[in-house]
This record gives sequence, C-alpha cells and structure tokens, in this order.
Amino acid sequence: MEIAVIWVPAGIEPLEPALSACFYHTCRRGYRLAGVVRAPWETLEQTMIDGEVDVVVIADRAHLPAGRSPRVEVAAELPDRPLPVAGQARQMARRRCRPHVR
Repeated sequence: MEIAVIWVPAGIEPLEPALSACFYHTCRRGYRLAGVVRAPWETLEQTMIDGEVDVVVIADRAHLPAGRSPRVEVAAELPDRPLPVAGQARQMARRRCRPHVR
C-alpha cells in the first residue's frame, strides 16, 4: 500500500474544499494517508526524496509550483468511473490486411 500525503499550500483558503477532494481521491486509490502538509513545497519534496512518502495528492494543478520533480497526482483529474485493472483493458480486434499481389 502506497503512502500518500495531502499537500495544500499555505495560501489556499478556505481549506475544506481542497481537503475534501483530496481525501476522496486517497480513499478511491487505496492509499494509506500519512497526513496533511501545509509546509513549503521544498520540505515535502525532501520527504519524498527520503522515501517517507510515495505519493502527494493535491486538489488543483494550479497549486503546484513550477519546476517540481517528484510524482504528484491531482484529485480533480480522476475519472468518475473505475479504471480497468491492468491486463483487462478492452482488446481491439486485429485489422485484416489484404495480401500483397505481385
């Protein structure tokens, strides 16, 4: 189970809509929530580099600083329907090709 942290920048107010979207996302993805962070991005980035956190969840892509490096997921971009399990995606029918005639 991957460890996730919710990051909401300190300047985002009110906090509740962002937290609600992020809590919902972490539940749907099955992450183990380590907590909510409002510290500067650099602090969170070091936590991820140190391996203490696998995933950072944010409420809106606009909250991200430019030039970030580790993995980040945006709760608002998750589709409404469940994602297919790997290997169970719909297979496309093979295309028939006409034989080459010489």
